[in-house]
Amino acid sequence: MVCCLWVSPVIAQPVTIGSKNFTENVILGEVLRHLAQHAGQEAIHRQQLGGTQILWEALLRGDLDAYAEYTGTLTQEVLADLKLENNEALEEALKERGILMSRPLGFNNTYALGMKPGLADSLGIIKISDLRDHPDLIFAFGNEFLDRGDGWPTLRNRYGLPQTNVSGLDHDLSYRGLESGDTHVIDLYSTDAEIAYYKLRVL
Repeated sequence: MVCCLWVSPVIAQPVTIGSKNFTENVILGEVLRHLAQHAGQEAIHRQQLGGTQILWEALLRGDLDAYAEYTGTLTQEVLADLKLENNEALEEALKERGILMSRPLGFNNTYALGMKPGLADSLGIIKISDLRDHPDLIFAFGNEFLDRGDGWPTLRNRYGLPQTNVSGLDHDLSYRGLESGDTHVIDLYSTDAEIAYYKLRVL
C-alpha cells in the first residue's frame, strides 16, 4: 500500500484527495487529508468515488492530487501490461506518467477467500483446493477481483475450481450474502474487520 501523488507545476489550493468506496480506503483518505493539513496545506477529501480505474484516471487528469493505492493493484491491474517485478520498477513507471509514489505505508492487505465456518466444517473445507470437490457452491466476488489478473481467473485456473455460479457483488454486500446463505464463498481483504466480526474461515 502506497500513496500515489500527481505531479503538478503548482500546488493546488486546496489539495484534493480521493478514496475508493470501501472503509479502509476512506480511512486512508482521511489520514492523508489530516497529514496535509498538519503540514499547513489546505486539503479536501472526496470520499468513495468508486473503483480503481475511476480514481486512477482522475489522478492522471489532475482532478485528484493523491489517493492511497495497493501496489498489487498497480502492478496487476493498472499497469499489468508492463510486467513490473518490484517496487523500484513500479516507481519508475509511475514517474514516467507524472505520478510520484510514497514509501510503503507499513501494512499488507491481500486478497483471500472466506466462508462461514459451519458450512466449511460440514463440507470438510479448510483450504482453497478443497473447493474443487464442491462444484455447486455459490461464489460472489467484487467486480475488480472477478476481472484482475491475480484475481478469480488465475485462482480458478491454478486450483482447477469447477464452480460456474459466480457473480459480481459489492464487497460490503457480500458479507450479508454469506449471513443470509445466498452465497457460500466470497473474496476478502485480509485486513477486513468483518472477518473477525462474522467469525469467517479464511481459506
